[in-house]
Amino acid sequence: MGVMTRWLNPDEQRTWRAFLTASRALMDALDRELQRDAGMPHAYYEILVRLSETPDRRLRMSDLAEATGSSRSRLSHAAARLEASGWIRREDCPTDRRGQLAVLTDAGFAALAAAAPGHVEGVRRHLFDALSPAQVDQLRRISETLADHLTGS
Repeated sequence: MGVMTRWLNPDEQRTWRAFLTASRALMDALDRELQRDAGMPHAYYEILVRLSETPDRRLRMSDLAEATGSSRSRLSHAAARLEASGWIRREDCPTDRRGQLAVLTDAGFAALAAAAPGHVEGVRRHLFDALSPAQVDQLRRISETLADHLTGS
């Protein structure tokens, strides 16, 4: 016998649709602006940010994939494009013959530094300017709860 489907009630359906529409529209707007202003999609920006936050600007490719929520094959494709732009380079991992490191180059750091002010302004304009301080607090708490639930943290 099959499991009973737990259909969404009207409030849940409205909430789900609003969440989906808002999150897609936000990411689309940020992606479009980064592409227009910095010549990179949001996914590449996120890779550069993660590398810039490590002390020596380098991460194992497997750790970078995990940190950016990307599959290894998608990250490998992005890394090839970022390498072609001169923004990262890949090196063999000294402690693991099969592992590779992604290293942020000076040019990559400069590209990130040039893109960051416009991106932060976009985040502010599209997200925070539309919310009250109480809503920002609620959104953070809701997002942390979802992140913990979905990542098992």
